[in-house]
Amino acid sequence: MTLELKGITKRFGTFTANDRINLKIEAGEIHCLLGENGAGKSTMMNVLYGLYQAEEGEILIDGKPQRFQGPGDAMRAGIGMVHQHFMLIPVFTVAENVLLGHERELGGLKGARKAVVELSKRFGFDIDPDALVQDLPVGVQQRVEIIKALSLDARVLVFDEPTAVLTPQETDELMNVMRQLRDDGTAIVFITHKLREVREVADRITVIRLGKIVGSAEPTASSNELASLMVGRDVSLTVDKDDAKFTDKKLEVTVLTVLDRIGQKVVNDVSFEVRGGEVLCIAGVQGNGQTELTEAIIGLEKPASGSISLSGRRLTGKSVREVLDSGVGFVPEDRKVDGLVSEFSVSENIMLDRYKGAPFVKAGTIDFATRNEFAEQAKTDYDVRAQSIHSPAGSLSGGNQQKVVLARELGRKLELFVASQPTRGLDVGSIEFVHKQIIATRDTGIPVVVVSTELDEVIGLADRIAVMYRGGIVGIVPADTDREDLGLMMAGEMPEHLKAAAEEAAA
Repeated sequence: MTLELKGITKRFGTFTANDRINLKIEAGEIHCLLGENGAGKSTMMNVLYGLYQAEEGEILIDGKPQRFQGPGDAMRAGIGMVHQHFMLIPVFTVAENVLLGHERELGGLKGARKAVVELSKRFGFDIDPDALVQDLPVGVQQRVEIIKALSLDARVLVFDEPTAVLTPQETDELMNVMRQLRDDGTAIVFITHKLREVREVADRITVIRLGKIVGSAEPTASSNELASLMVGRDVSLTVDKDDAKFTDKKLEVTVLTVLDRIGQKVVNDVSFEVRGGEVLCIAGVQGNGQTELTEAIIGLEKPASGSISLSGRRLTGKSVREVLDSGVGFVPEDRKVDGLVSEFSVSENIMLDRYKGAPFVKAGTIDFATRNEFAEQAKTDYDVRAQSIHSPAGSLSGGNQQKVVLARELGRKLELFVASQPTRGLDVGSIEFVHKQIIATRDTGIPVVVVSTELDEVIGLADRIAVMYRGGIVGIVPADTDREDLGLMMAGEMPEHLKAAAEEAAA
């Protein structure tokens, strides 16, 4: 089966998400679509899958034009998709999820169970058709998504950022599954922005930037070459930093427990210290308590027990305002919801939480000249690419929005800096800038905490690494810990040979 997209153009109002895209997918190959977040990769695949209708262009299968009015049409034509966020019902069994919406094609629950057993055996998945999806590890849930597509005879399988919620070991297993599918004659479209994965598994690489195909590359291309294609300029993918120089400042978190709304422990007896002049990176698959931990530090979450102190001053129980006034800078994981007011201007966002006293308020009145002067300087220092400081923050790209948040948070006198997913959704160039700012902040001698699900980022930034799993810390290890060992820790397993190093790193 050969699949072609010819001249595909998709617009949203005046914004062109895909601009005359030409792409050819062959059977028995893994074709990687590489591009930054927002480049138009997922939009293109949603057109292919019938979720969007293109304004121009056509889709051809074996040379014959196709018209997909919805996913059902695409599935009947042999196209399946494994979504970044799984389309499964947790309280249903594997077989029930596979059957859902395809009762006629599969012949009821008996047919679905048979399909699960046969496909599991064929690809070595070892999946019980009667297991509840909610009881399965994330990597196995993804295999259920794959079985769901294959049970409908998918000959083209689209994986949309499939490793976002996987540990390194689960990612390796997925790569093996993709190779098996390829060798079985299935065409694989692998959408990603992760250069390491592309180089490991791709047969062909197509690069998309700003909605256009800008080139292709061989899997032998270096990460720097691929990154340059993605952003259109040379970038550095390594984080340059000197050895940590410790100071007396210190963040101490002691047996901290945080409960969710129904009383479940989402942070469970967590203890660690971060010294001034070092970066502690907190690694782990999303949803293991990292968000609640950082929100407890900043005062957004009230701990059920335990304590947080900064250089001997207790932060536990303080309001967000009081924590910020204590010299804590905080970059939230969702900048659009928690970090900015989209309707406010760049200059207004830069002074958002500094509306009391000098330098922006004098005699109870905002000093607009001082505010605008500060904002202009921040715009220059942080390379915020906005029309002016009076442009709404919501009109900026994700990378420039993050720069506005950084300018505000790093523009105060800091005793502690906490950044949660600081580069999520950013282009490679913006990531490089954010990393430099984090290291520069560390080098001022304050404690820095960075939460990230990106292992490359964790390894590049960290002086020490803490790994969280199900609300607890599995261990705190040196920054040069092997990625495979970190992957085991992300799955809740502490390698025996690391225990001594972990005790030393935690001390």
